[in-house]
Amino acid sequence: MRLFPLQLTLLLAAFVLPLSLQAQREKLSPEDLAYVEKTWPNAKATGTSLRTEVLAEGSGDSPRPGDRVSVLYKGMLLDGTIFDQATEPERAFTFRLGRGNVIEGWEEGLQLMKIGEKRRFIIPFELAYGTRGDPPKIPRRATLVFEVELLKIEKGESSPPPPPPKKKEKKKKS
Repeated sequence: MRLFPLQLTLLLAAFVLPLSLQAQREKLSPEDLAYVEKTWPNAKATGTSLRTEVLAEGSGDSPRPGDRVSVLYKGMLLDGTIFDQATEPERAFTFRLGRGNVIEGWEEGLQLMKIGEKRRFIIPFELAYGTRGDPPKIPRRATLVFEVELLKIEKGESSPPPPPPKKKEKKKKS
């Protein structure tokens, strides 16, 4: 059987495209995607391709944009090189969520957490430092790994407390 160029192209596309489409959907290079799936098989992908894995359960509320949060964290490249960290409670990193103070992967991932929870975030470059990176510590197009612990949430102005329960009205006797 002789294959024509178009048939050969279609045959190759049937095998190559699924991997490249998955990598595009995941926003990770095929090499990074394979490494992440092998190294952290329990990490769950979100709709934006952030992957998270719960390391220790928390309880209570989750933060929302406008809340002030305090976290401990360790930031690493995929090869395990630590580029930043705040691991001592007295030196926790505190900032207001939803104000652009941190990378997009953190903005999304922290809203999934509860107080006391520890999570691993695997963040594609589009949700981190983009195509330029943050030289000299973070290279271009770097997939980043963070281990984050949510210590505290202070409700912000865009996160008002829930309204009080409605009081039952007493019917007047006529």
